[in-house]
Amino acid sequence: MARPSAALRGRILDSSRRLFSERGYEATSLQEIASDVGCSKAALLYHFKNKDALLAELLTPVGQRLAELLEKVAPLDGEELVRTTVNDLVNSALEYRLEIRLLFEDLPRLPARPELNLLPDSTERLLDCLTGRSRDPRARVAASMVLAGVALTVSARDEAPVGGDGSDADLRHGLVEAALRALGQDL
Repeated sequence: MARPSAALRGRILDSSRRLFSERGYEATSLQEIASDVGCSKAALLYHFKNKDALLAELLTPVGQRLAELLEKVAPLDGEELVRTTVNDLVNSALEYRLEIRLLFEDLPRLPARPELNLLPDSTERLLDCLTGRSRDPRARVAASMVLAGVALTVSARDEAPVGGDGSDADLRHGLVEAALRALGQDL
């Protein structure tokens, strides 16, 4: 069983993730998070020194997942590279849909964070993988559309799955299929 302190920390993170994605980072106060969790603001500040620290902890796993994805596909080429990248991208996007919504909606207003400095380089590397390392400008356009389309689709809804039968599995299948088609891959 989790220690009460660890359990409270987890509830604070869950509440922050949800409130930041619903209201935006700037519009959510520490007091609102504490009230939502059912603890005092002082208890929240015991676990996180400020709102930026909460944000950093929420975004760190996203950056780690992206780094793992890029490391996994580094030795791959061509069709295998594209297919593996698409599948892992969709799975990661579904897992981190609330964090992706936060990034899309609040990125220009978020405080300067080391976690965010990695995004431009990681995005470039991800686009390179989605093109199969092609230098064709049309492949780059398609890869950009796939990356944005996946992120916008999964972040358009919070926990409610969307898709043909209403499940994340159906959404996942649809996203992978659409992405592969857009990237010129045979199904």
